[in-house]
Amino acid sequence: MVTRTRKTNTEEKILATAAELFYANGLRGVGIDQVIAESGVAKSTLYVHFRTKDELVARYLRRTDDSWMAQLQAAAQRAGDDAAAQLVGLFDALLDAFDRHGFFGCPFVSAAVETGLGSEARAITVQHTQRRQAWLTELGAAAGAEDAGSLARHIGLLIDGALASGRLLQDRAVVDEAKAAARLLVAGHTSRQNRSTTQETR
Repeated sequence: MVTRTRKTNTEEKILATAAELFYANGLRGVGIDQVIAESGVAKSTLYVHFRTKDELVARYLRRTDDSWMAQLQAAAQRAGDDAAAQLVGLFDALLDAFDRHGFFGCPFVSAAVETGLGSEARAITVQHTQRRQAWLTELGAAAGAEDAGSLARHIGLLIDGALASGRLLQDRAVVDEAKAAARLLVAGHTSRQNRSTTQETR
């Protein structure tokens, strides 16, 4: 039990260090030696837990996928039970991210740019996007959008655009603007559905 706990703690330390470095500097900008130096573990210890840099990158991206989805969903839930409000409220997760450490952009977009088309890292980025969009589509349907898929795609573009502009400008105002645009977008999609429902019941 003690050995397992020590192994888990060491693995977590390496992964947490790598996550900070990868997010701030990109995948190509960080070498294994830097991860070793920053985490304070021996090279042999790191390779016990992660056989290659690609394996470490994959674990980092999967961890980030879970973490970022949890942050988006928590922000949405703080907006209340109404799905339309949640589609707008989820943008508070981006504001929280900016307030913690500024914008370094979207780690998944960065990974997609820096890795090959057939790489595991790129596959994880695609899976993350699909997972996020499926959730947004569910919220759109719950909000009464006539075309929940279209609404989800537009919201996804606003999220990605806010992250990209936020990295470029280092200004949280871009998220406020994306959130305002999302509010109009959601209202437009759901009001059309409400009008159709009203006409059908006349």
